[in-house]
Amino acid sequence: MAAQNSAGIQTLLDAEREAQKIVQTAREYRTKRIKDAKTEAQKEIEDYKKQKEEEFRKFEAEVNTLFVPRVVDYDAKRQAGYADIISFSLQHSSGNQKAENDANKDAEAQLLEIKKSGKEKGNKVVEDLIKTVLDVNPQVPEKLAKKA
Repeated sequence: MAAQNSAGIQTLLDAEREAQKIVQTAREYRTKRIKDAKTEAQKEIEDYKKQKEEEFRKFEAEVNTLFVPRVVDYDAKRQAGYADIISFSLQHSSGNQKAENDANKDAEAQLLEIKKSGKEKGNKVVEDLIKTVLDVNPQVPEKLAKKA
């Protein structure tokens, strides 16, 4: 009976060792996965940071090209009465320049249309205004007329 108990105990001990190995392997695997995830996340953060820094550099370069310092002839400015030596000229990027040109063309077309309409109908508008101002037609309000 003692041999049988001894064999049962030995089987339980073997099963416990096997279970400990499985648990240890699972812990190592989990630890490795956590380290890999941290490494991958750090790499993604670095890539994102580089991307945003590059976008910022491009934006900064574009902004810096908008205001280009230009040295002005000092004698000509002094003769004209200006005190400043440096003036800044505004240079737009091609996309902004095209949009601005389109907007200017639209504005010019609308101004021409308004001026044309003003020339055609301006006299009539003035006559109507004068007529309305000078031809006074007083009327008693309805509420007051009902009371009287």
